[in-house]
Amino acid sequence: MPSSRFVYITYIRTTPAKLWQALIGPEFTRQYWVQTWQESQWKPGAPWKLMIPDGRVGDSGKVLEIEPQRKLVLSWRNEFKPELRNEGYSRATFELEQQGESVKLTVIHEIDKPDSKLIESVSGGWPLILASLKSLLETGKPLEETRHWPKGH
Repeated sequence: MPSSRFVYITYIRTTPAKLWQALIGPEFTRQYWVQTWQESQWKPGAPWKLMIPDGRVGDSGKVLEIEPQRKLVLSWRNEFKPELRNEGYSRATFELEQQGESVKLTVIHEIDKPDSKLIESVSGGWPLILASLKSLLETGKPLEETRHWPKGH
């Protein structure tokens, strides 16, 4: 079946342990991911939610695979935009690989649906969020554009 796919690769001057904590730790995600945080027990089959600052669930799914400091795979469905929610579950994969003094982070977000509106949407969001994550880990400060949830969303 045709699918839609977004792939992003970046190199971050950090350790796998720090990057892993930044990916799943609420105290970190609030800083670089527009004040959102994730809720999960972080084990295979566990439910997963991305919470919006006003208390709504932004995205939800479950943990499909988890290898701390190496790989995280989530089923992922948008919950607050009906046209995106109707597409069903996508799959988000985060792979971490030590490369010298840096960690190579690969993010793959895909769905078995051609011309996916969800993948189009995350293709615009992931680069800014991941650039802010890189900035936070390398300089101690996230990008200004990702510090607050956008008004009207």
